[in-house]
Parts: sequence; C-alpha cells; structure tokens
Amino acid sequence: MPLLKVDIQKAGYEKKKTIIENIHFDVKKGELIGLIGPNGAGKSTTIKSILGLIENKEGTISFQEGIKYSYIPEKPLFYDELTLWEHLDFIAAVEKLQQNEYKTYAHELLKMYKLYDHANEFPITYSKGMQQKAMLILSFIIQPEVYIIDEPFIGLDPNAMRLFLTTIEKERLRGAGILMSTHVLDTAEKVCDRFILLVKGRIAAFGTLDEIREQCKLSEGSLFDCYHKLAEDHEDE
Repeated sequence: MPLLKVDIQKAGYEKKKTIIENIHFDVKKGELIGLIGPNGAGKSTTIKSILGLIENKEGTISFQEGIKYSYIPEKPLFYDELTLWEHLDFIAAVEKLQQNEYKTYAHELLKMYKLYDHANEFPITYSKGMQQKAMLILSFIIQPEVYIIDEPFIGLDPNAMRLFLTTIEKERLRGAGILMSTHVLDTAEKVCDRFILLVKGRIAAFGTLDEIREQCKLSEGSLFDCYHKLAEDHEDE
C-alpha cells in the first residue's frame, strides 16, 4: 500500500472555476517524486488539496493509516513570540517525541544547518536563508513517514542545498516518501525517482525519466527538454 494516494477529479478556489483536474498518483515508501511545472500550472493547488486546504475539491486523498506527514511551505511560517528552540520544544510536546532522542537529533540538525548559535533567537528576525533552514529543521525533527515540500531550494545557498539533499536522502533510506515541488529541474532530474509534469492544471506526463522521455518522444532529452516539449505541445491544442 502506498504511503499517500491522490485521486483528484477536480479542484479550485471557486466552485465554478477548476484549477486542476484528473490528478492521480501515489507516493511509495522511500520514494522521491518531483512535482514539476511553471507558476500557474497547478502545483500549489495540488499540494493544498492534499493538505485539505481546498474546499472545492472532488476526489480523495488517502494517507496510510497511522502515519505522520510533514509540510514544508515555500514561505517560512513562525510564531512571532517563540525562539527556534521554543518552536522545537513545542513540536516535541505536540508529537510526544522521546526527550533524549529529540534533544540529540535537534542538536545534530542545528549544528548541521549552522543555526545552533541562533537557536535562542526569534526566527522572524532571521535572514530568508536562515528561515528556510529553520523550517527544514522543524520538519525533519519529527521524522514523519511522508514529506510534502514546496520549492525547498528558494533561499538556500549551495552548502545548505547540499545539506538538504543529504538529509532527505537519509530520510528516504529510513523509508520516508517525499513529494517535492520545484522549479530547479537539473537538481530534480538527479535526485527524483519519478516525476509529475503539470501543464495547465493537468498531468501532461508521469513516471521515471525514461518513461517521461518515451511519452515525449525525446529518447535522450533532459527533464528540461521534456517539460518544454510538453508545454509547447499543449500550447498548440
């Protein structure tokens, strides 16, 4: 059974205005799926539908029973009056994490992402890159079975991006499934197992890179090449 199964007939922000339709896929254990598309393609609407934030939706979203999932938004969100450590302690209390294991992992993540010396400061005072790293730490600390990640590379410098990719690889080896929306196609091509290519609110292609190439009739094409071929084909429709 997949960790997450998505079957959306249609969804949108207004009853009579459909943004996405016929969105069907699943996320398996240890799998990283790239959700690919330009602004307006329906990536955010798909993610919000999965999270239950879209009222006008026809279809079903099924998480495997008893699992935890974590959402990392494109724009970091924090409580104004809490330091980063207080955010971590709050999450640990809500998720009922074992204190010894939680503290050990929190120290490890804070040092890895170079926020250890800033953990008693308010995240709202951080730079954009520091805020993004703080959001990653808050998500990783609960070690969920599913991650839903929206544009994680925005604001990350090359070193932080490398750390992020290393961490999610460890999470995949642990068995976590990951759905990641991104514009960074060259990186997605290297790290994702399968891809969902969205064009105008619909899935234009889905599968491994080889399967995407076959669907696009580009036997040696990059993910970038394939996506733009599909986008051009749909412009002609």
